[in-house]
This record gives sequence, structure tokens and C-alpha cells, in this order.
Amino acid sequence: MEWFNVGKIVNTHGIRGEVRVMSRTDFPEERFAIGTKLGLFKPDAKKPIMVKIASHRQHKNFELVTFEGYPNINDVVEFKEAYLKIAEHDLTDLEDHAYYHHEILGCTVYSTEGRELGTITEILETGANDVWEVKPKQGKMHYIPYIEDVVKEVDVDEKKVVIEVLEGLLSE
Repeated sequence: MEWFNVGKIVNTHGIRGEVRVMSRTDFPEERFAIGTKLGLFKPDAKKPIMVKIASHRQHKNFELVTFEGYPNINDVVEFKEAYLKIAEHDLTDLEDHAYYHHEILGCTVYSTEGRELGTITEILETGANDVWEVKPKQGKMHYIPYIEDVVKEVDVDEKKVVIEVLEGLLSE
């Protein structure tokens, strides 16, 4: 089974079993909703501890969550530095033209003329739109904005992306 990171527990919060989570998801309201089951991966652990969200609220730049069956700080202090992950079968379908990062990473990028430009190695979130870092076989990295004018086709099953190469887009 494949697991996907949704956050990292960075500390405890208060004495009632609340943990402070640095979110790594675009859907914190969904991923940390009451009743959601997540895998808690402690450092160096091979298998996750399955936890169920009992409460969730946002505080500053963090998600504060509690887990069912862990009512006080002594129950959760050992979870510091652990990762919260969602199982692949629990991922929900996204709307059209929206993709999970793991679907895009590793895709090969081609120009509309069929020229291979490289492989997507990183996704940078800029606020306005994502930018895909594309590593060619040789030469400098390319930075492709995920906008309609540029990205023409995405086939996650074939791991293929086709883009319109606008003037000045590629750093040759």
C-alpha cells in the first residue's frame, strides 16, 4: 500500500492531547476532518500507528488535532517528529485539470511538436499557480507554469505532459 504525506507533527499543544501539525496538503479541512483515519509514521518505524481524528482547528500556521484514544499530553508526546499520511485508497477524486503531486512528479514533458523536454522533478507552489521544475537530460532546469496557455495535455496514466513552448519559456 502506498502512503502520501499530509503533515508532520512538530510539537504538542496544551495538556489535552492536542498536537501541532505542519500541514503538507492542499486540503487540510478534508485531511484533518473529524473521523478521518490517517497513518502515523514515527521516525524509524516500519509500520504506521492508525489514528482517527477526534478534533481539528487551525492556529496560526498550524493545524491542531487530537486523536481518538489519546486524551492527554502524555499519550502524544512520543508522536513528535512523526508524519501523518493518508493511504492511497483514501484519496478522493479531484475536479478536472487538478492533480495530486505524486501524479505529476516523474511525468515526461514534451513540446506540442513532440520534442522531449525533460522530467518533472519538483512542484513549486507560488500562490498564483504551481510551477513545475523540469529536468532535461542535459542543460539547465526548465520552469513551466501550470497555466492553460502553456500546459495543453496531462496524461497521468501514461506519465506524459504536453506543453506549448511560449517564447522565452525554456532556458536553453
